[in-house]
Formats: sequence, structure tokens, C-alpha cells
Amino acid sequence: MTGALPMAASLYERVRRVIPPVEWPAFAGDIEAISALKRERNAVVLAHNYQTPEIFHCVADIVGDSLALAHKAVTVDADIIVVAGVHFMAETAKLLNPNKTVLIPDLRAGCSLAESITANDVRLMRLRYPGVPVVTYVNTSAAVKAESDICCTSGNAKAVVESLGVARVLMLPDEYLARNVAADTDVEIIAWKGHCEVHERFTAADIRELRDAHPGVIVLAHPECPPDVVAEAEFSGSTAAMSDYVEREKPKRVVLLTECSMSDNVAVAHPDVEFVRPCNLCPHMKRINLANIRAALEQNRHEVRIDPEIAGPARRAVERMLSL
Repeated sequence: MTGALPMAASLYERVRRVIPPVEWPAFAGDIEAISALKRERNAVVLAHNYQTPEIFHCVADIVGDSLALAHKAVTVDADIIVVAGVHFMAETAKLLNPNKTVLIPDLRAGCSLAESITANDVRLMRLRYPGVPVVTYVNTSAAVKAESDICCTSGNAKAVVESLGVARVLMLPDEYLARNVAADTDVEIIAWKGHCEVHERFTAADIRELRDAHPGVIVLAHPECPPDVVAEAEFSGSTAAMSDYVEREKPKRVVLLTECSMSDNVAVAHPDVEFVRPCNLCPHMKRINLANIRAALEQNRHEVRIDPEIAGPARRAVERMLSL
């Protein structure tokens, strides 16, 4: 910790269990600079649960899963919002804060799910299934949201589907999330074939191997995982639900089947829990780092703009979800 800046040194105490001391000096200068820039520019940083600990615990003002960030983005009292997440999250923040400047540190921070479907695909699905409402996962572009009736997240998907009071729905674009919800509701769900490149790699065999290697481990699986993985796990839920499970149940040994930075971020608050880490990284989330968060604030870099014709209906689809 020699030479660490004063504020950064105090922040290090939060993350000392997950960031080695030798790595910390490389982060300290950017953390100090970002904190100063936020004060000067009346800015806040929103960070998804998949961000690395030096972002999540040291520069973020608001953290959480997609649903939490969407809820909290509505109440942000700042002129500038920097989204430490992928592009659809930045678009969602802009939809809910049309008069604020929303920045994303790297425009290449995309999402395999968001890229698996287009607005035209949704229009074609409506033609094929006339009158069937479209429930769209927030992991989509604003253009796709604009073609939808309502949005959902992994945490509220079942509640959204059942809130419509219909016999069947189109649920886009995550096939596995749709199938996992379908197994838990009487509503018929017609799915798209999109997958998350992180979660689709987990298998039921992986879980059995983890249990053999780590006796007594409790397995928590994200609902974007394949259905056989969810069936094999002790618990399935959004990243927020996983974090709540660890807080509530305090398992001695646990594995989170999701993006691996999530384990680091949850582990900070739970020194007595052993986290087994099968590391599937999201290459898109990992494009965000302290240096480009700092550059975004210094240069107003990569401002998110949405076509007004798209923004209105997309905002309504998100707000309809938030009103439930």
C-alpha cells in the first residue's frame, strides 16, 4: 500500500480480500480522479453486479442487477450518469433520464442477447402470432423494446408474464430464461433462440463435478442458464436474488453460476463464506475499466443518444414493468 493516495487507501479496506495489495497502486490514481470528477461535474456512476470490485466497491454510487439499476436510475439526482455496464443498460438509463447526459465508457460493451434479435424480428414474430403480447427482457436494444408491450428482468420475469392475464405470451430474446419461467407458470410461453454467452456455457455435469470437488457446496444458478442447470442447482435467481440468498442463508461454501466478478463483489461482505469460482467472464462487461470511466467523465465521452421515435415506446415498455 506504499504511496497509495489517502482516500483510495481507505477504500482499499473494503476490497482487500479480493484485490491483492500489489495490484492496488495501479487503481488508486484513477479512483481518486474519478471521485473528484464526480464532485466537479455532478455525476454518478451506476455499476452492474458483474463489474470488477475496484469499480463496484470503490467508484460506483449505485450498484445492482438490471432491475435495481433501472429502478434507481429514475431517482438519480445528477447531471451526468456514467453506466459501468453494457450498452443496453446505458440505453435504459437514458430512456428513464431523457434530459440527463448518459455516458458509456466503451461503445463496444455489447451483449450477445441484445445482438440476437432486432426490431424487425419482433415485428415478424407479431405477424406470426397476431394478438400475442410481447414480453421483452431488458437485455435488448431500445429499438427492440420499442416494439414490445412490456419489459422484464430475470428477477421479475414470471410476475411480468402473469400480470398480463393472458393464456400465452411471446418472451424474447433469452430462450433459457423463457423456458425456466415456463416451467414455473401455467402461461404458455413462445421463446426466441437467444442465449447469453456466459450462462449458456454452464452444464449440469459442471455442477456434479463441483459437488465432487467441493463437498457441501451450495449451487446458485442464474435463470439465463440452461434448464437442466437450473434443475440441478439448489437455488435459481437473478444476481440480486443470489446476493440476498447468501446474506440470508450464509452457506459455508457456495458457487454462483453466473459471471465470475459477481462472486468477488458478494464475497466482500461475507468473509466467513467460501466462494468456489468457476470463472466465466463476460468479455463485454470487462471492456469497462477505471481508465475509461475516468476518460468518459473528463471528455463527455460516448454519450448515449436514442432516436426520439424509438425512445417514447421503449420508455413506456420499461415504465410499465417498473409500475408492477
